[in-house]
Amino acid sequence: MYLLTDDQTIEDLRLFSKRERSGIYDLYNHTHTRGGEAVLEEMFRRPLGNKDAIRKRSEIIACFAEKGTHFPFSASIFDMAEKYLLNDQEMNRTAQAQTILSEKDINNGVGAVIELLQLLQAFILQDDVTANSAFAQDLAAIQSLLADPALQPVFKELHKGKLSYAAVTAFDLLFRIRERNKIQQLLGLVYQLDVYLSVARVAVERGFVFPKVLPEGSKRLVLEGVYHPELKQPVGNSVWMSNNRNLIFLTGANMAGKSTFLRAFSTAVYVAHMGFPVAARSMEFTVLDGLFTTINLPDNLGIGASHFYAEVLRVKKVATELHAGRSLLIVFDELFRGTNVKDAHEATVAITRSFAEKQNSFFIISSHIVEAGEELAEAPTIAFHYLPTRMNGHVPEYTYTLEEGITADRHGMIIIRNEKILDILREGRKNNRKKELVQSR
Repeated sequence: MYLLTDDQTIEDLRLFSKRERSGIYDLYNHTHTRGGEAVLEEMFRRPLGNKDAIRKRSEIIACFAEKGTHFPFSASIFDMAEKYLLNDQEMNRTAQAQTILSEKDINNGVGAVIELLQLLQAFILQDDVTANSAFAQDLAAIQSLLADPALQPVFKELHKGKLSYAAVTAFDLLFRIRERNKIQQLLGLVYQLDVYLSVARVAVERGFVFPKVLPEGSKRLVLEGVYHPELKQPVGNSVWMSNNRNLIFLTGANMAGKSTFLRAFSTAVYVAHMGFPVAARSMEFTVLDGLFTTINLPDNLGIGASHFYAEVLRVKKVATELHAGRSLLIVFDELFRGTNVKDAHEATVAITRSFAEKQNSFFIISSHIVEAGEELAEAPTIAFHYLPTRMNGHVPEYTYTLEEGITADRHGMIIIRNEKILDILREGRKNNRKKELVQSR
């Protein structure tokens, strides 16, 4: 069971790197293996939607973080083992193998698999591993596979010197043909372990916290000191939502930090559903069915859609999911920015009121249209927050700290004057007149 989301949300939250921009995935990725990287990416693309699964993964990682458990294998072992195991004799017979292994590759591969299995056996006997109760099911799976009688020759092999030709041949047949599936299963469990230990390291180094999963009957999102994990000097904000306070109407100037806050909040909720630690002082949450954001919605030129129509289609998608009775977190940054102010005002009020009635879900709607907020003030489940602008003389300064209420800031023209835009335009007109006079002479 997984959290419903989509490509728009993944792009909005910048989960993966794009061009020269790093992603949230990169921040959590301290894996040592290519397989671990692939498992981590899959976790990012498919957050969990089951409270027990989230708790289990979170407890595994938290325990490894507390114990300071380290990944016991080198990347070079996996490079050799994977190159070796991806080629088997059956594949070679059917000409489906990408490469044919040399005698040296086989020798190195056999040695790498033996070393990997022996190190894995020693690792699972460590106190910090056996004491991790949430890891018990994974541990039992590893123990069962390692205890298979067919693999016991591996643990008798001292591997201090060079393996004989006969030993290499026997182990090659064992690893790539007879017990290939068991070896692949073990590698998969090690890749999972690689991810757990990678994320545990991130939690320790960055001081991230493990969110508390609330019982199904409650409907709450409580975040204290939440901040965006990629910021070097972040400002934390505290937010709470419940079924009786399920919608936040957010106002503030363009540079006051609305989009950053929305990304910080949404990222924390998304990552919490992965069972991962988050960038906050503390967090409690009810497991949701889905999370959809609209922070950087592009025009859909492929179907000739304007920005406004793209917004309408996005709202329709969300409405369809809500109509199905799902419990969602919905985030809209500047709802209906693609149309005129009058239509945007009416549409924002109507849609926001309808959202607020869906007390099974949570919503954050940001808007420049403060008048819409004033019109929504009577709705009992809507809370109002704003990110303020403080004027230091003629210079705007931003606290990036949420305050209750609706902004009264009207500093747009001050910023335009500070940038001397009108002066530049006037000077341009003067220069044009001078040129016209010179040419007329």
